[in-house]
Amino acid sequence: MSNKSNDQGHAYEYICLLILEEVISERRPAKIIENSSLVAAKRAWDKIGPELQENLKESANAAVRTLCTLELRMLEDGNDMLELLIQPDNKGEDGDVRDILVIRRDIRWEIGLSLKHNHFAVKHSRLSKDLDFGEKWFGIECSQKYWEEVGPIFDYLDEEIAKGTLWREIPDKKDNIYVPLLKAFMSEIKRSYSADKTMAKRLGEYLLGKYDFYKVISIDRKRETQVQPLNVRGTLNKPTNVQKSIISVPLTSLPERIIDIEMKPNSKTTVELYMDNGWQFSFRIHSADEEVETSLKFDVQAVGIPATVISINTSWDEDESEA
Repeated sequence: MSNKSNDQGHAYEYICLLILEEVISERRPAKIIENSSLVAAKRAWDKIGPELQENLKESANAAVRTLCTLELRMLEDGNDMLELLIQPDNKGEDGDVRDILVIRRDIRWEIGLSLKHNHFAVKHSRLSKDLDFGEKWFGIECSQKYWEEVGPIFDYLDEEIAKGTLWREIPDKKDNIYVPLLKAFMSEIKRSYSADKTMAKRLGEYLLGKYDFYKVISIDRKRETQVQPLNVRGTLNKPTNVQKSIISVPLTSLPERIIDIEMKPNSKTTVELYMDNGWQFSFRIHSADEEVETSLKFDVQAVGIPATVISINTSWDEDESEA
């Protein structure tokens, strides 16, 4: 993700946090927890222009309207303090994809939000010279065969780094770098799954997170905000003692089997992973910086999702929602 996109994402977190606190405080005690992530988000908010600030504010208002309908415990009468906080970015490395937490400690309740600004990516993972993606993603170390396959590619990139080469100057980059890396990646996924079928569930958990959460996506060109609950463990959409939400959030199953993994037709940059329970993911590899480095980034998207994952689109201009 570029620095500009990163700043916009943090700015979106900041304004969502502020509007959550403002709306909830009208009904019950609530406070924002100050930490380094809040400081970084405020700094990002101050860096963006007034037009984008206004867009993000409208988007956040739409998101909070929807969340208040889904999560009645946020507004439930009570004297206990509700806490709001932004999590550090590195939480995602441990499988916690939630950017914002909403917590009521007295009743041991919390929900999390994963915020996206104008993109639908699930992860921005990497393949690199020294990163054992198998161990990191699903707890199985990459095989010697994988390192033998990718070693010459990264050795070549090391040589180009020494020359100060830019990515755009690499000849036939897709054929010489992307395709062989992706083939090695696919082969390693297949080897790991063949050796241990339980890795599929761990891979699914890595991609989708270890906790239930609401994905909140600002779609600026449509002037709408999409809220998508991932309710695997049944922690979302809980009723209060006296009321249930008018919208029911179904339970969803994580993927547990790999059906197939292959190159996307007519593509030299993208792998498609087919899993059970209605899940399909795409992994598009790309160079994130201008200068050559021994690391390439995946833009991972869930291009197929189960019917149990609902999407609620809320217009910035109206209070009406569409599920």
